[in-house]
Amino acid sequence: MPTRRNFIKKTTAATAALAAVPSFGFTILKNNKPEETILGHGDYQYKVHNDWAQISSVRTPLLNCHEMQMDSKGRLIMIGDHPKNNVLIFDKSGKLLDYWGTAYPGGHGLTISNEGGEDFLFLADSGWYLNKTGQWVKHNGRISKTTTDGKVLFDIGHPQTIGVYESGLNFCPTEVAIGPNGDIYVADGYGQDFILQYSYKGEFIRKWGGHDNEDANYNLQNAHGVAIDHRDKNNPMVVCTSRNQQSFKWFTLDGTYVKTLFLPNMQVCRPVFDDINLYAGVCWSQPKEGKTNWKDHTGFVTILEGDTVVSNPGGTAPDYKKGTLQKSYQLENKPILHGHDVCVDEDKNLYICQWNANKTAPIKLERV
Repeated sequence: MPTRRNFIKKTTAATAALAAVPSFGFTILKNNKPEETILGHGDYQYKVHNDWAQISSVRTPLLNCHEMQMDSKGRLIMIGDHPKNNVLIFDKSGKLLDYWGTAYPGGHGLTISNEGGEDFLFLADSGWYLNKTGQWVKHNGRISKTTTDGKVLFDIGHPQTIGVYESGLNFCPTEVAIGPNGDIYVADGYGQDFILQYSYKGEFIRKWGGHDNEDANYNLQNAHGVAIDHRDKNNPMVVCTSRNQQSFKWFTLDGTYVKTLFLPNMQVCRPVFDDINLYAGVCWSQPKEGKTNWKDHTGFVTILEGDTVVSNPGGTAPDYKKGTLQKSYQLENKPILHGHDVCVDEDKNLYICQWNANKTAPIKLERV
């Protein structure tokens, strides 16, 4: 059966053969278009479009592009943390369709829930924002359920108000996932590292994670992301990022531990599921030699089939030895600075949101 990789090889060979044919007296004009950049490995390779987003740095300035999802209309909805605009809505060509919001200065997480044919947003304000003097300030965040044009339906506030957190504990949520029955799972990734489960009405049910559990499998270190894994339709599970452990952890819908997947040298953000694949931004890694800090550009993207890494756009090829994944590294030319989130469209193109990427817009990776 022909594969995508074989097709690319045959196309390349045919092009080379044409280039070897004599010109017989006429001249072929050189194409001065910039050289294309291809990232990724195996059947998951992508052409990079750094200028995909058509936006004005004056009208719609960006700080950090945190997360993006596609709604039922095919629009790409992004959340960021610039004080002048929190939510930007694009079409797939990169045209800006709408933007709104100044109430989420710590805008970090965005999840779309389709309820009865209507899309709703769950927005996570992490509590970290840039003040007027350019200093990062930490306050308590919140979760909001809104319409796609920004009307707030309800908020989930500090767990202290319902006796779930003790006085003085920060609540700095980074992500939301929506369960099959509408339950809301909140990752307090910059606060206490708990996963907090609420009903679809915002009523508290339970929490798990945090630190210092008797069973260390329940510990989460920077519970940055949370998602629902529907790949086994008969057994959906909650998947939590434990970023400082370079891991994803699977739990049942009621919080019982199932398994851990360790991804060496990848400080991953939220898991994004599409068909058999798991995609994730890698916000940080470490170089082969020396050490870097959290401000240095060290990220890329990773792609898995099941539990197996098959491609690392912006990073080195995945390497397994005796079934064990070895460390992956960012490419030396740093085509991706900090992978923070991945959005997948119906053509399997990727849209990469980046943190700390010099105030740039999301980039598009076109599947080849």
